[in-house]
Amino acid sequence: MTAPHVDAAQPVDRALRRERFGWYSYDWAMSVFNTSVTTVFLGPYLTTVAEDAAGADGRLPFLGLSIPPGSWFSYVLSFSVVLQVVVLPLTGAVADRTGRKRQLLGGLALLGALAATCLFFVADGRYLLGAGLFVVANVAFGAATVVYYSWLPDLAGPDERDAVSSRGWAFGYVGGALLLAVHLGLFLGAESLGLTSGEAVRICLATAGLWWGLFTLVTVSLLRDRPPVAGHGGATSGFRQLAATLRGMRAFPLTLWFLGAYLLFNDGVQTVISLSATYASEELGLSQSVLTGAILMVQVVAVFGALGLGRVAARYGAKRTVLGCLVAWTAVLVAAYWLQEGAVAQFYALAAVIGLVQGGTQALSRSLFSHLIPAGREAEYYSFYEISDRGTSWLGPLAFGLTYQLTGSYRYAIISLVVFFVAGFLLLLRLPMRRAVQAAGNTPPERL
Repeated sequence: MTAPHVDAAQPVDRALRRERFGWYSYDWAMSVFNTSVTTVFLGPYLTTVAEDAAGADGRLPFLGLSIPPGSWFSYVLSFSVVLQVVVLPLTGAVADRTGRKRQLLGGLALLGALAATCLFFVADGRYLLGAGLFVVANVAFGAATVVYYSWLPDLAGPDERDAVSSRGWAFGYVGGALLLAVHLGLFLGAESLGLTSGEAVRICLATAGLWWGLFTLVTVSLLRDRPPVAGHGGATSGFRQLAATLRGMRAFPLTLWFLGAYLLFNDGVQTVISLSATYASEELGLSQSVLTGAILMVQVVAVFGALGLGRVAARYGAKRTVLGCLVAWTAVLVAAYWLQEGAVAQFYALAAVIGLVQGGTQALSRSLFSHLIPAGREAEYYSFYEISDRGTSWLGPLAFGLTYQLTGSYRYAIISLVVFFVAGFLLLLRLPMRRAVQAAGNTPPERL
C-alpha cells in the first residue's frame, strides 16, 4: 500500500493547512542549527579551540596524522557526512516501511538538539569533544531532515510544491534570522555582560540547540503519519528495504541523473555556506561581529529570495530558475577570490547576492526532486538526496580542506569549488525533466 498524495486540484482544507504549518515550523526549528552553529559560530570557534590545542609545530596530532588547525572543521564536517552515507538511507527505509515518521522525526531532532546544546562545554582545547558533539548533531540533523522532506508530496500537489517548498525555506530563514539577531546582540555585548567572546559563542551554540528542540515539539504535534509502504518492521526490515531501494533505483536512471547533478552543485552550495565564516575570518581578517552581521543579512534577504524565486519558477519553470542560480553561485566564488582583505562593504555586497540565490536553489531543488520519486518511497529517496543537502556535503569541504593544506591559501581553497557548480550545471542542463517525472510514474507539473 502506498501513501496517498495530495491531488493538485484538492482544496486546502483546515486539516491540511494545519499540517502545512507544522511542516513549515520544522524549518523554523532546525534552520538555527545551520545558521548559528554550522555557518556562523562553530567553524571559527572550533578552529580557535584547535589552534589552542596544537603542538609546538602548530599542528594537531590525530590518529597518527598531523593536521593543520585550519583544516580541522572541514575534515570534521566531511566525516559527519561519511557517517550519513550509512545512517540516512537506513533512516529513510525504516521511515517508509514503518510509517512512524513523527516518532522518528521527534527522536532524531531531539538527539541532535541535545548534542548541539552540549557544545557549550567545548573550551580549553577540547577540540575532540567539539568534533564528537558536532558529528552526532549533524548526523541527527541529516536523518531528521530526511523524514521531514518526505512529507512534501503528501502536503502539496505537483503544481503547488515549488510554492510550498519555498514557503518552508522562508519560514526557516525568518527563524534563523531572529535567533541570529539575538546571538549577534549577545556577542557584541559580551564584554558589558561580563562574558568573554568565547563564553558568548558557547551560549549561542547552546541556545541554538534548545531552540531546535523546543520548536520540534510544535512540528511533531501538528503533523500526522501516513500508512506505511508495507507492514511494520524494525532495523532489520529497514536494511532489507534499503537493499531493495538500491536495486530499485536502477530502474529510474533519470532520477539518479538528477541526484548526480544535485550532489555536485549542492556540495558547492553547502561548502560556501559552511565555510564562508572560516574564509572570511582567516583569509580576509574580518571580525566575528562582521561575519555574524553578514549572515544575519543573508537570512533576511533570503526570505525574499526564496519567495521571489518561487514566483520566477512558477513563470519560467524550476529547472531554468535553478540553472540561473548556479550561474550566480559561480560568479560569487570568482568575486570571493578577489575580495580585498578587510573589505567589509565588499563582503556584505557578496553576502547579499548569496542571500538572493541561496533559498531558491535549495527550495526549488527539493521540490524538483519530489517529482522524481516513485509513490510511497519518499523518505528512502530523500535519504540519498539529503546526503548532500544543507550543511552535510563532504566532497566540497574535503576539496576545500585539501586545497588549503596543499597551498596554504584560503583563496585557492574557495576558488576550487567552482568545479562543483559548473559540473552540476552541465548535468542538470542536459536532464530531460518531463520525461524523468513520467518515468517515475508521476504527473508532471505545468512548468518544469
